[in-house]
Amino acid sequence: MSFFKFIKSKVFVKQLLMAFVVLVVLIVFSVFWLNFSTNHNQKIEVPNLSKLSLEEVEETLSDLDLSWEVIDSASFIAEYPSKSVIEQSPEAGDFVKENRKIYLTLNPSGYSDIEIPDFYGKTKRQAVAQLTAIGFRISAQEIYVNDIAKDVVRGLIYKGKDLKNGDKIPQNSEIILKLGDGNEGGMQIDSLGTTEELIIE
Repeated sequence: MSFFKFIKSKVFVKQLLMAFVVLVVLIVFSVFWLNFSTNHNQKIEVPNLSKLSLEEVEETLSDLDLSWEVIDSASFIAEYPSKSVIEQSPEAGDFVKENRKIYLTLNPSGYSDIEIPDFYGKTKRQAVAQLTAIGFRISAQEIYVNDIAKDVVRGLIYKGKDLKNGDKIPQNSEIILKLGDGNEGGMQIDSLGTTEELIIE
């Protein structure tokens, strides 16, 4: 039987139809399987996890068949509870599929300790700029000491105690400046905290 006669025969047409039916079945099965395996059209709205503890996060997400992972901690934010969620990805209100992992950023347990920089002999403006830049607060209360250099820093006070260069206190702590009063007939405080009398001619 020649090739052209074969493709015109009933046997060929029957085999062609069978192959077409098998192909259609395979396509339908593949689409069904992909929809099932990828949770097609399934949408879970991500809840707002802000300020929740990890125990509360676990309870909330497990009910929605979602998981979580802590990826980072940020600078301490006083408005948020310690070790609570401050950021999440995906964000609240986004839609995800089942078993999606939510990535969390937590609030630390408290402010980190910051080292006191070299402050002695700096002007009030310089000291305020430097101390606030690294996260300290400057008290409106100021203490003036008898010193010829007016508004020059002669000390820092935290919770009633004098600070030294290199001391570490929590970020966001309030510091009181100890400044010279500009009195020409008084005493000048040296860098070691002792005093020497000035002779004004």
